[in-house]
Amino acid sequence: MKKINLAAVPVEESQSPKGRYRRFCKDITAAMRQTNGERLRPLAWPFEVELVRLPPRALNYPLHSHTAQWEFYLIVSGRGQVRTPAGTVEVREGDCVAHPPGEAHQLSNTGATDLVYYVIADNPPSDACHYPDSDKWALPGQDKPVRVQSAEYYDGEE
Repeated sequence: MKKINLAAVPVEESQSPKGRYRRFCKDITAAMRQTNGERLRPLAWPFEVELVRLPPRALNYPLHSHTAQWEFYLIVSGRGQVRTPAGTVEVREGDCVAHPPGEAHQLSNTGATDLVYYVIADNPPSDACHYPDSDKWALPGQDKPVRVQSAEYYDGEE
């Protein structure tokens, strides 16, 4: 058994260069891996859990979809909007939202107070992430997103 208390999990802030995307996150799964100073293998956990806080007017990430990963959001407090290709949906305390692989999504805080939520993801090792607004891909094993261009099937092979 592994056990931690949320009070012991450090808060990490991430912010884009211009500040449009800003979030404060407690990576619960990472803290569980380090319980009692022990470091577990990264693949030992079949899911990831984070407690996230978005300040007013902030967005969590650019609109993105995963090729293999499911994401589940449980809104703890605050108000916001979830953007998908089908449009935007209002969310508030107590709402639960699930995004299957292939569904682009983005969460924004539209309220006057912090939007706090848990995100639970199944974290498959083969997941790639697509950003439809900028047509970039985040690929496993790559440090930076890439842009993919179409090519003929045998181009460069013969």
